[in-house]
Amino acid sequence: MQESEAELIEGCRQNNRKSQERLYKKYAGLMLGICLRYVKSRMEAEDVMMEGFMKIYKLVGNYTATGSFEGWMKRIMVYTAIEHYRKIKRMPFDEFQAHDVQVNDYVIDNMTARDIIKLMDEMPEGYRMVLNMYAIEGYSHKEISEAMGISEGTSKSQLSRGKVFLKNLMEKSFLSHVKN
Repeated sequence: MQESEAELIEGCRQNNRKSQERLYKKYAGLMLGICLRYVKSRMEAEDVMMEGFMKIYKLVGNYTATGSFEGWMKRIMVYTAIEHYRKIKRMPFDEFQAHDVQVNDYVIDNMTARDIIKLMDEMPEGYRMVLNMYAIEGYSHKEISEAMGISEGTSKSQLSRGKVFLKNLMEKSFLSHVKN
């Protein structure tokens, strides 16, 4: 018999290793996908994910069931990725001169989500992190600024620049496929 989510959470609150293992198996794929959007390599993403699960196990007693448990875990993963980013002391916000490129709907319509995520890996990390948090995770600029220790204006600027950068990458990718 499969245990309910509430039973799984309760088992984790009691530090039951089997419940922790079941929680990991149930959500590892989803959480790894989130981590992969914030770091460049799979190995690094796996490290971030493991650190995130350790935090989940430690903090599960704080989960109040006011929102979805999955959403609560996703938030922990995102913040763990941001902490990881800060620890390795990368320069989060590269200077980039924005040159707006018009990417027509045909280019976007002919790209898969996997293609776009792969292109996002080529973005400067500051752009990628803000774009992920805002466009994919749904964070506000205020939440992003608080999480990353930047101003709201910097968050907005990084989002705008990130969009332009991604458009450039999409255009280049599309043109290279058309030529081949």
